[in-house]
Amino acid sequence: MKTGERWSMYYEINRLKGLGLKVSQIARHLNISRNTVYKYWQLGSTELEQVIGELGHRQKKLDPFAQEILSWIRQYPDLSTAQVLDWLMERHQEIAISVCESTVRNYVSRLRKEHGIPKTVHKRQYEAIEDPPMGYQMQVDFGEVKLKNIQGNLVRLWFISFVMSHSRYKYVEWLDRPFTTVDVIRAHENAFAFFGGMTVEIVYDQDHLVLVSENSGDLVFTHEFAGYVERRGFKIYMCRKQDPESKGRIENVVGYVKKNFAKHRTFFNLEKLNEDCLAWLERTGNGKEHNTTKKKPAEVFALEKQNLRPVLEKMNIDCTNSITREVRKDNTVWYGANRYSVPLGTYTGTKKTVKVEVVDETLVIKDQETGEEVARHTLSHEKGKLIKNNNHHRDRFLGIDKYIDSVASHFPEPSQAKAYLENIRVEKPRYIRDQLQLIQQNILAVDKQALVRVRMLL
Repeated sequence: MKTGERWSMYYEINRLKGLGLKVSQIARHLNISRNTVYKYWQLGSTELEQVIGELGHRQKKLDPFAQEILSWIRQYPDLSTAQVLDWLMERHQEIAISVCESTVRNYVSRLRKEHGIPKTVHKRQYEAIEDPPMGYQMQVDFGEVKLKNIQGNLVRLWFISFVMSHSRYKYVEWLDRPFTTVDVIRAHENAFAFFGGMTVEIVYDQDHLVLVSENSGDLVFTHEFAGYVERRGFKIYMCRKQDPESKGRIENVVGYVKKNFAKHRTFFNLEKLNEDCLAWLERTGNGKEHNTTKKKPAEVFALEKQNLRPVLEKMNIDCTNSITREVRKDNTVWYGANRYSVPLGTYTGTKKTVKVEVVDETLVIKDQETGEEVARHTLSHEKGKLIKNNNHHRDRFLGIDKYIDSVASHFPEPSQAKAYLENIRVEKPRYIRDQLQLIQQNILAVDKQALVRVRMLL
């Protein structure tokens, strides 16, 4: 409490005291504790001045660390209170039991004010840009919600949304399972039919159904989607990571669908949900005035539609219904809350993507580039399980036997060399693979005479 506030309270308590009010009545009237009233009740003005002076010079718990804290906030003006407290606890363990975060916050705030060190807040600056020309750009993104069904159980649902960047005219399609690449392509075809054409450019987020790798600007798309883009011939603008603002229009659409259409809606079946969503688009999503443009998207789109590229007929989707997954370091693929094994060596230390298909309760894992089958498992409906084929185990003994035969074949007398390598295997069973690798690497670096000398030693 500031000095002026203390004096004001002192005078008010004495005024009410002079009116004959009791301590409890004064406490209720001023909304303070009775102990506070008692303290000011008994003090004279001279005594209060002395008490206030002592409070002003009272040492605070963090005073011994003032210079240290001051040096931190001078060097790092954006330092947060939580970080200051953590650094104090790291360097002075006794702080942990004697100081709380609010104490540090007040102390740091006072230091900033006394020494003129305002807290630096880094804010990204945004620039308003003009809408692209009519018919030039469309934006696409995905969303996910949980709705209650008629039994009251939560059902997870997924949707893909499209928006015309100029008119804000929208299209939305729902599924009761995660989208696959084929679903994405099929939704594009439905969207083109809904809009009556397609744009020159389409904006995407870096979704695994569309993009395999950003590759420093040379984008690598999934096999199915790359073929689709080539056949349809539209340009792609891929948003960079952690840059959702570059597709702000579709981000707003996803939020709009979640909060305005889906919120508190009961899920009956997928067909009715899609039917209701189309009706919502006509009634609200495309029928109401847009908050930014102050125009109805449907009315603006009536003009924009004339600038779309024609789509003469719907494309037949003949690619397999698959999704992509990354191979983990332990040579497994994550699907449906379970881990499914792939042969050892599938993970090579770099990003490896495979296609995953479900065929008659069987999970089929295929190479992303060649389409060759990598592994096949019975689909598990449990969660948290490791499903592993027997042939995906490392057969250490069989592998070492072949490795020994391979290394021994480089010597003039393979049988003697094999006996020597078997001795190494007995002496160093845990390191036999490393030993064989070292010997094999050095065999090619020596001449035949050296190998003869080794033969003599054997």
